[in-house]
Order: sequence, then C-alpha cells, then structure tokens
Amino acid sequence: MPGDANPIEVADERAAYNIRSTKRAMHKLFKPDTQAGEEIQFDDFLRVDIRAGSVIAAETFPEARKPAYKLRIDFGPGVGEKKSSAQITEHYTPETLVGRRVMAVVNFPPRQIGPFRSEVLVLGFADENGAIVLAGPDQSVPNGARMS
Repeated sequence: MPGDANPIEVADERAAYNIRSTKRAMHKLFKPDTQAGEEIQFDDFLRVDIRAGSVIAAETFPEARKPAYKLRIDFGPGVGEKKSSAQITEHYTPETLVGRRVMAVVNFPPRQIGPFRSEVLVLGFADENGAIVLAGPDQSVPNGARMS
C-alpha cells in the first residue's frame, strides 16, 4: 500500500485485509469480493449521521505521520463548518478539493491528530492500491442534507 511500510495482515477474510499501521486504525480496507458484514438493525444505521458538505478550504498537513490534508467543510446552518484530516493525497490536491462535494459522518467524537482536531470523518472508498477515493453526491443537494 502506498505510504504504508508496515501493513497488518488479518486472517479473517470477512474482516479487513489491511489495516493502516497506527495505534488506532483510521481506515479499514476490505477486499471488494468479501461477503457483506454482520447484519445490523435499521436503527443502528439511523444513529450514524452522514451529511453532504462542500470543501471550503484545504491545505497540506505536514505534521501528520502519513500524507494528509486539513479540510474545512461547510455542512450548512444545522451543523456548520467542521474540520477534518483526510489521507487523500494520492488522488487529490488542495486546489482540486476546494468546492468538491463530500459526505461525512458528523456525529463521531472529535479525534486529536497531532496538533489538529478532526471533527468529522470524510467518507470514501479504497481503490485497487488502497488510496482513498472520496464519496459524494452526484446531484445537487444542499449542504447539510442527511443521507436517507
């Protein structure tokens, strides 16, 4: 995996086959051909607050252990502006991120990543090399629209 010198292999085929080597993994990468995960109840899904937003600022995060960007995202008047650290440097530059529509989990507790407090988890999918490709709405929805 690019930029990850020490991946941890996991034997369970339904579990992640590669976890980024940090104390608390930020990303779990799954093989595309693994079976669906454990069944959950609909109420479990409803507890995860996924919102659409627009990136309004992006800059490099040189203090991060792995290449990352610091993002500021506008989620509209209900959620407001939030910050996120994202390891998405393989496919994006700060210039291409500004104005991009993204989806993020806005109700996880904030995480301190070095000197930066990440308030939301921006969502994406791992490509064939493990680099993250952002998820976002493909039609116009207002900032703050909740996934339903």
